[in-house]
Amino acid sequence: MLVNDKIWVAQGEVPCCLLLDKANRHGLIAGATGTGKTVTLKVLAEGFSEAGVPVFMADVKGDVTGMAQAGEISDGLRKRLGYFNLTEEELHFQGAPCRIWDMLGEGGCPVRITVSDMGPVLLSRLLGLTDVQAGVLNVVFRVADDQRMLLLDLKDLRAMLAYVADHAKDYETTYGRVSSQSVGAIQRALLAIEDQGGDIFFGEPALELEDWFACAEDGRGYVNILNAARLIQMPQIYAMFLLWMLSTLFEILPEVGDLDKPKFVFFFDEAHLLFDGMPKQLNDKIVQVVKLIRSKGVGVYFITQSPADIPDEVLAQLNNRIQHGLRAYTPAEQKSVKAAAASFRDNPGLDEVDALQDLGTGEALVSLLDEEGRPSVVQRARVLFPACRMAAADPDVVNAVLEGQTELDEKYGTAIDRESAYEMINEAREVEAANAQLAAEREAFEKERAAFERERAKEAERQAKAAEQARQKAEREAERAEQQRLRQLEREAEAARRRQEQEAARIERERQKAEEQRRRDRQRAAKDIAGTLLTPLFGKRASQQIARGIFGTRR
Repeated sequence: MLVNDKIWVAQGEVPCCLLLDKANRHGLIAGATGTGKTVTLKVLAEGFSEAGVPVFMADVKGDVTGMAQAGEISDGLRKRLGYFNLTEEELHFQGAPCRIWDMLGEGGCPVRITVSDMGPVLLSRLLGLTDVQAGVLNVVFRVADDQRMLLLDLKDLRAMLAYVADHAKDYETTYGRVSSQSVGAIQRALLAIEDQGGDIFFGEPALELEDWFACAEDGRGYVNILNAARLIQMPQIYAMFLLWMLSTLFEILPEVGDLDKPKFVFFFDEAHLLFDGMPKQLNDKIVQVVKLIRSKGVGVYFITQSPADIPDEVLAQLNNRIQHGLRAYTPAEQKSVKAAAASFRDNPGLDEVDALQDLGTGEALVSLLDEEGRPSVVQRARVLFPACRMAAADPDVVNAVLEGQTELDEKYGTAIDRESAYEMINEAREVEAANAQLAAEREAFEKERAAFERERAKEAERQAKAAEQARQKAEREAERAEQQRLRQLEREAEAARRRQEQEAARIERERQKAEEQRRRDRQRAAKDIAGTLLTPLFGKRASQQIARGIFGTRR
């Protein structure tokens, strides 16, 4: 309840009020299960909301939605009014202006962040990676940055892991060795995160934390409720998201110093989940953020069962403390009770150790900063009841809240899958495959061309050989033809010679014949002459003998 710029939290010997200008000094709400921590959380949250300070809280058990619905008087509440010096007429029940968010996108406006926003350090913690595997993840993020490939969702990260593994030899000299075993281990860890809803949580549109700094039209700050009923079953995702949110607030908010009231208050329920098994690097980061974020106008309130769940370096920064009852059944628990009691500014009239184990539901040991910034003397007090409903809100109230945040649904309701590492790598692979296919086709063409050239060379060789054979055959045929021609010529010459010889012989015979004919003609002529001349002289017979003697005998 907001009273004169103070949040009236509880009533002890005097009212226990949280000063708004000291609210950024952080705080702790601790106590065993069932001691009233959620009621205390609601009282503080609605007080900040009334003061115009937006807050964030996770709804782990499903009853924080009661912030949106007005409370109502009950017999039990009537009995408590006197303790707070209140009358029923002074009560004003109302719900706080609320916005409901859901990392799984089921019962509220979707909350998404990109893989790049989460970063390799938080993501390594989320995935439970070893130092070597975390180093490989760092390499993957560095390569993605250098290659200007956006890591928005898990499929981008998966594609990037496979891409780096495929090109491990190319990157080894620049970034270090990337083993396929480490990449495989990270891929398996991503499967587990996907099964828990990581494929929904990582992506765009990414949450802009400035949307949590809004106030309603009546000036009250919005109570941003994260539906974590299912998410709490995935403690790693829950813790890493809240750590990311805290770190991002620290990075984006400017320095403002101490204000009259905080700009934003962050309630971190089930805070032990953040510190269980936390690596020193992240633990140091939390300590740094908690120490310095108050100067940016942000108050952080851790809610857990025991102060021992919080590291001492962080616990030392939590100045506003509301400690509900603790149970001590073991020596370790008794030691924790004594430590919790010793953390308060001592009240001489109060045995803090006994009181912590004796507190009933709704009671607490309270110590808040005073006007001088000093922890007040611890008081045993009864926590005030909230003006909102203590239990979960009715379904119609929740639906009304969801229907009233249409502006946020328009901004965050539909997932966006723009070009990022997955698409770029697939495109590169398609280009690479096309180039490989082109190279293969070129190689096949070159092989075909080489085979064609070889075949053509063989054909040319065959043709040359055939031509040579044809030439040789032609030469042989020409030679044979020449020889035949020569033989023909020889035969013709021989025939001509023979004809000449025969002609000569014929001519000779003709000549001889003619000569013989002439001789005979001469003989006949001679005979005729002799007969003509000699017959009268010598008589016919003697004349014949004389003629034969002179011209010879010729028959």
